[in-house]
Amino acid sequence: MSLAFTCLIDGRYDLGECPTWDADTGTLYFANIKGRTIHAYDWASRTLRASWTFARDVGSFGLCRDGRLIVAVWDEVVLFDMATGTSEVIARIEADLPHTRLNDGKVGPDGAFWVGTMDLRSPREPVASLYRVAHDGSVRHVTGDLRVSNGLAWSPDGKTLYHADSGPGWIDSWDFDAATGEASNRRRFAQLTNETGRPDGGTVDAAGNYWSAGVSAGILNCFAPDGSLTGAHPMPVPRPTMPCFCGPDLEDLVVTSLRPDDAAALEAYPRSGSLFHTRPGVRGLPADRFGPLD
Repeated sequence: MSLAFTCLIDGRYDLGECPTWDADTGTLYFANIKGRTIHAYDWASRTLRASWTFARDVGSFGLCRDGRLIVAVWDEVVLFDMATGTSEVIARIEADLPHTRLNDGKVGPDGAFWVGTMDLRSPREPVASLYRVAHDGSVRHVTGDLRVSNGLAWSPDGKTLYHADSGPGWIDSWDFDAATGEASNRRRFAQLTNETGRPDGGTVDAAGNYWSAGVSAGILNCFAPDGSLTGAHPMPVPRPTMPCFCGPDLEDLVVTSLRPDDAAALEAYPRSGSLFHTRPGVRGLPADRFGPLD
């Protein structure tokens, strides 16, 4: 049974990404990577209440325990104060590599910011990597040989890390230790193609299912914890980018999207780049926050 999607925010952003739910303020945050912006959407009033513009492309971001955002801005990881609009650089990643930028990132159950890079050239080469940025700004290289690092998410018990590479289309899972931030025992979780939906951003629901935006096929895929595909849900637009559970009960699911360069696709799907909403019948998980564990 396919899910029914409606347009939540008819924004038509160049590259909508990284929807993130803040339960403390009832706010859905999301980025427009190419627009270099982060937007705040008030869930109760269904209105955009604030936007912030950065100097370079915003690859991803996460919530902090002190109320700030941790943001991946091209090759810098910054702590951003939404009240003052000021940023504090805590790490620089691949600043010496002119053909890469920071891409998908998410705060893990260890309180660290996990963020990967992507090759900007075409065809893409395996020159990107995945990193862990601790609360003190220290950076640890986790794995390399990636083309487009993507799909970060964790299981409900925090013991499994999911990570994807959109280029070759695989999703891997790792054993994860939240106390140490160590990932080990990497194995293949799923393999996708252009037709089945190469993996972009991902999230996990309370039952442990992994939801993946199939950016090449206009599909939202859902995988059981064992890696079996349980649903391939057609989207109203051809390029979905990332799902996020949100709303007061975490029973709403929002999916961002991008605007393709193809004029015919834009004519057929004029709402490309907007945010779409559905209620899949399962709950999501609250977002982890950047900072030292208690």
